[in-house]
Amino acid sequence: MAAHFGRRLRKGAATTAVAAAAVAALSASQAPGVTGDDHGRQTAAGASAPVPDPAGSDATGNSPYYTDLPPLNSPKPSPSPTTGTPVVQGEAEAGIPATVLDAYKRAETELRSSKPGCNLPWQLLAAIGKVESGQARGGQVSADGTTLSPILGPVLDGNGFALIKDTDHGEYDGNSRYDQAVGPMQFIPSTWAWAGRDGNGDGRKDPNNIYDAALAAGHYLCRGDRDLSREADLHAAILGYNNSQDYLNTVLSWMEYYRKGTYPVPDGTGGLPSHRSDDGTPHGTTPKPSNPHTPGQQNPKGPTAPASPSPTPGDGQDGSPSPRPPATPTTPPATPPTATDTVDHLKDTGTTRLTAMAGHAFTGTIGARAETKAGAPVAKVRIRFTITGDTDTTFTGGENVATVATDAQGVAKAPALRAGEKTGDFKVTATVVGRSLGGVDYQATVTERAADTLTSTATGDTPPTCAPGGEFADRIQVKATYKGAVADQVAATATLVTSATDATENGKGPYFKDAAGKAVRTLTGLKTDAKGLLTLPQLYADDTTGTFLLRVTTPGGGTLTVQLKVAADGTATASPSPSPSASS
Repeated sequence: MAAHFGRRLRKGAATTAVAAAAVAALSASQAPGVTGDDHGRQTAAGASAPVPDPAGSDATGNSPYYTDLPPLNSPKPSPSPTTGTPVVQGEAEAGIPATVLDAYKRAETELRSSKPGCNLPWQLLAAIGKVESGQARGGQVSADGTTLSPILGPVLDGNGFALIKDTDHGEYDGNSRYDQAVGPMQFIPSTWAWAGRDGNGDGRKDPNNIYDAALAAGHYLCRGDRDLSREADLHAAILGYNNSQDYLNTVLSWMEYYRKGTYPVPDGTGGLPSHRSDDGTPHGTTPKPSNPHTPGQQNPKGPTAPASPSPTPGDGQDGSPSPRPPATPTTPPATPPTATDTVDHLKDTGTTRLTAMAGHAFTGTIGARAETKAGAPVAKVRIRFTITGDTDTTFTGGENVATVATDAQGVAKAPALRAGEKTGDFKVTATVVGRSLGGVDYQATVTERAADTLTSTATGDTPPTCAPGGEFADRIQVKATYKGAVADQVAATATLVTSATDATENGKGPYFKDAAGKAVRTLTGLKTDAKGLLTLPQLYADDTTGTFLLRVTTPGGGTLTVQLKVAADGTATASPSPSPSASS
């Protein structure tokens, strides 16, 4: 069984040899699509070298992760740890703490509904949770899924790790100078700020809660219309989480292992992996302050007191040691400025006011340019685009925040916007990640769905005819288009008008019925279907004979006027005014 809490996170010679052998054997026998290279490392078949995440940042800030590989034994999904039956290693590694496992499966269910095209398997979340936090430290979570103590990654101060200056004022990681990855799925604060989700329905988005973190990870992996059943999209999603080829291979190995069978174990009884990607590096320790036996876990006994210095021989008359000279204070080397530090302001690249019809894509592109005080472009700076206002408009992929890195010209272009169904104004704001600089606002408007042309689907020139007191045999159907394309879900109004020049409601002649069966001659709230078709309700006639006009209108200028006849012998005896059968 994997090492439990209390085992020191370091590699010994024996475990290194075992791990090397496991890689070679595993690549040959267990993980489909995974092979071993000449050095005994795993390489995913078809996987390219790590590439930067297209969104311009990754979930974890490329923080360290657990490198332990699955055992060679295939898991058996049936044994219960409470029966006393001996459990072999393969079976033990297949056990996932019950609450943690439930969070992964619940996230998969939600994504199956909200983003069905993504095809997210819960085993992918379990694999990432394994390598990021050892399944929340073996399931050390409360009943609602919150970790019993914070799980923090190392300080991302550029010393052996990425340099990410504080973006959350210490709200999530308690560090107001630099960021640290937080929680069982190890989100850095700047990513959690937009990717965070409420997975357990308590009204909060907490990166330390496995339900929230698992759902956020699912949405993060599924962004950009990815289909994780495709190998290329799967690899891109994992590399976007942590941009490392070794990380990709390790996650794929655990995902395939979990697909062969898992079972729940009681919370707090899971094992913690023993090897990490930062072993042997200058920062190859657990985050500060933390228990060196458990990554990110606070030491319950408090900080360890430094050892007392041993006496040294002195030259005093009594033989006592002479005082040591005070150490010469050293000035820590200044941290060289990053590209982000050189940004003085953001500049709009010439974006025009953005307008789109509800449910349609915006045609304009939002662009921001990062510049120094002298106006020079700054490349490789993360720009965050945030949608604000009472709108359901999103970027492509369904998110309301997107982070994009500037190119060589200092320009970052936001993903395409897609309007929701809420009409009205909103704005998109561009800001520099990691800096408190003024942002650039872009105004946008969503207009209601519209149709500029309405046509009748009826064939022939004979107008619908009805006997007095009867009902019309055929229901009237209208087709709506906008600039020649189908106009779906467009609101429409149908009115029995007085004449071709008088659009007021006619008080006699044909009528519709409301829910209570009463005559009405104006209908609102009508809407075309997905094919742009609108079929009107049944029409009835009172005792008045003659020729009458039914007018259908839509936002965007679409208008259709249809003649209706009421006559006992099938001919009209009066007409409110001459009118063509249709106009637009």
